[in-house]
Amino acid sequence: MRRFFLMALAVFSAMSSAQAKTDPLAFTAQGRQMELELPDGQTVRYTAYTGIRYVTNVEDTTYQTLNFFVPERATQQTPILLRTYVGGYMAAEARHPSVGDATGRALAEGLCVCIPGSRGNNSAQGGRYTGKAPNGLLDLKAAVRYLRYNDKHMAGSAERIVTDGTSAGGAMSALLGATANHPDYEPLLARMGAAKARDHVYASVCYCPITDLDHADMAYEWLYQNQRKDPEAARAAARSFDRYIDGLGLRNPRNGEPLTHENYMDYLKTYLMASAQRFVEEGGEVPDSLGFSFALYMPPTPGQRPGGPRRIRAKAQRTETVVDVDLEVYLAYVAVRTPLKGIPAFDNLDSPECSVFGDEEDNPAHFTGSGLSQDLQHRVRLMNPMNYIADPKATVAPHWYIRHGAVDRDTSFPISVNLATKLMNTGRNVDFRLPWNRPHRGDYNLDDLFRWIHSIM
Repeated sequence: MRRFFLMALAVFSAMSSAQAKTDPLAFTAQGRQMELELPDGQTVRYTAYTGIRYVTNVEDTTYQTLNFFVPERATQQTPILLRTYVGGYMAAEARHPSVGDATGRALAEGLCVCIPGSRGNNSAQGGRYTGKAPNGLLDLKAAVRYLRYNDKHMAGSAERIVTDGTSAGGAMSALLGATANHPDYEPLLARMGAAKARDHVYASVCYCPITDLDHADMAYEWLYQNQRKDPEAARAAARSFDRYIDGLGLRNPRNGEPLTHENYMDYLKTYLMASAQRFVEEGGEVPDSLGFSFALYMPPTPGQRPGGPRRIRAKAQRTETVVDVDLEVYLAYVAVRTPLKGIPAFDNLDSPECSVFGDEEDNPAHFTGSGLSQDLQHRVRLMNPMNYIADPKATVAPHWYIRHGAVDRDTSFPISVNLATKLMNTGRNVDFRLPWNRPHRGDYNLDDLFRWIHSIM
């Protein structure tokens, strides 16, 4: 098997060399044999191709590269995990696989791994901040196009790309899955010198995506208004979210019922109840203080003989079936775990979101409200996957894995719930959960993740 693998690499290399004579975006990287030892003692051998330029008009030599890793038994049909390390909308360098996240596990599972670098709100070159929105997303799109452009000359299948990201990286993963091939991005990608290829992906993995930024403040106050020191200040924004929910046209995927501000809270509660239910079924115990209610049962009353002493029915006992949650009690628990963000939570000039919508001189910019320039409105639109999921000009990924921790307050639950629901309403295969007691983090429960990845392949 190893001999076959090395022969295949030699063929790829020869084909790439011929292509590269006339094409600056041809795959010509020289591979290096490497090993990764996993926590269980397993050693994974793979070939690493690093420092690959995926655009011809490079503005930032530090970040606009990708690394590609091929496990020993990979073929041209092997799926590719594309992992972005974007966080806080900052720049992310191309990295090597890690035993601590999905990249190391992917190699062990036989997948190829691509880790692209991308610019962000803190990346500067020659005195210019070149990573302002949507440039970080454009870099990731260009990386996908590079894989597709060179698909015949590289191991792995560009038709089976699974993107993965956390937080702002989760938003990027969602954008890669929702906005592919849309003409809005075409002139910007052409200006960068991206490969002339399509940029759709097969699946998107999104952990706690910080997305739908232009509605994130109102969603935050809608959810946490009663946890604020000044609830009245939060309620004005909450009323705006009522109108937003009514205008989305969402339907409950379980019964087709239209979702409005009047029944949305009950819909949200079903996901938290499902989270608690799974935790209990796995052997966990949910304290009564968190606001969850369980079904009750009454032991049967023993038979009574006529004229005998009256028998007292035993006290009701709790089953393991979650039937309701007092959302205000539970949200108070979330707010105690980690202090809530200020008001506004996102569109304040100290936030990474205002920074990424700033200018090349690194002046932050508000991105909601009236008075925004047409250019800024367009940039905000380009960074919101909700704008493209139902757009026939976009090629939306067919498969989605979305996780938002049940105690994650970095954005509100409705942001992920809306993303998942809109995808389900448009016919996509969506695996969505609010995992019990999980904070703001990603690449957890990798057994679940890779079972899902193998199931969709």
